[in-house]
Amino acid sequence: VVFTLPPRIGAIAYQNKAVIYDLLFKASSETLLTIAADPKRLGVKIGFTSVLHTWGSAMTHHPHVHMIVPGGGIALAGSRWISSSEDYLLPVPVLSRMFRGKMLAMLKAAHDAGRLQFFGPHADLADKAVFKAFLEPLYDTKWHVYAKRPFAGPEQVLAYLARYTHRVAISNSRLIGADQQGVTFKVKDYRIEGPGRYKTMTVAPGEFIRRFMLHVLPKGFHRIRHYGLLARSRTKADTLARVLAPSPDIADALRAIADEPAVLLREGGVIATGVDAELDELRGISQNCDAYLLDLEQRERSRSGIANLRV
Repeated sequence: VVFTLPPRIGAIAYQNKAVIYDLLFKASSETLLTIAADPKRLGVKIGFTSVLHTWGSAMTHHPHVHMIVPGGGIALAGSRWISSSEDYLLPVPVLSRMFRGKMLAMLKAAHDAGRLQFFGPHADLADKAVFKAFLEPLYDTKWHVYAKRPFAGPEQVLAYLARYTHRVAISNSRLIGADQQGVTFKVKDYRIEGPGRYKTMTVAPGEFIRRFMLHVLPKGFHRIRHYGLLARSRTKADTLARVLAPSPDIADALRAIADEPAVLLREGGVIATGVDAELDELRGISQNCDAYLLDLEQRERSRSGIANLRV
């Protein structure tokens, strides 16, 4: 599911990246959680991962969030898992209207709290009445929310995440050439269907750098966030384990995962402490290898009677 800010808000988001990008995360996540919990819809507690992108194909400023959403959730009573239909999750028009209302309300609250700054051609928006008038047309504008067809399976989800989570504004594969006159790169026109949507664009080197720098995020800003059932919490893991009963193997496996597991299995630290005594012992040796070797050396000296034995 993709939630996109209208260009009118994107224009002021560039001058208020930390605040407005955070509101985009908040408005979109609250919308999805609220509609999914509505008994008229799925009536479930869901979880999802949101990834912020700020660029379009031509590297212009185009803030939007991509969400990876499981096809279902836990019943509000916490008793069982409820799946959505195979090709339908939630009504997009309803998501769009709620997202619009939440985002505009949050923008007004941020302005009232003095959290927004305006410069250059937008300097007059510092006035409350002018800002209200600036937002007014957006109440009658259709806000873009897009729901992609379900993935084929877990492998496709991982492939999608791998492509999108750490992508920058433009990949090397899209660059065609560069010299003192300009930089040429591939672009995709999403308004056109078929092969005609793939084009090339050439911009001056300075303009290329300007566009790329548009997408530098504020220091410390988290562009990947987890919500609902996927938010990090031992209580949520316990809830999932309970709902997935009566499968004890799955329940035990969920409880065995560490609170903050490593991204790659080969890095270790995926299994929680206390699950396996032998693993805990080996992990203790790994984390305190110097002390372990000294202790082993002393024990072997005592056992063998060799005073200068070295390990």
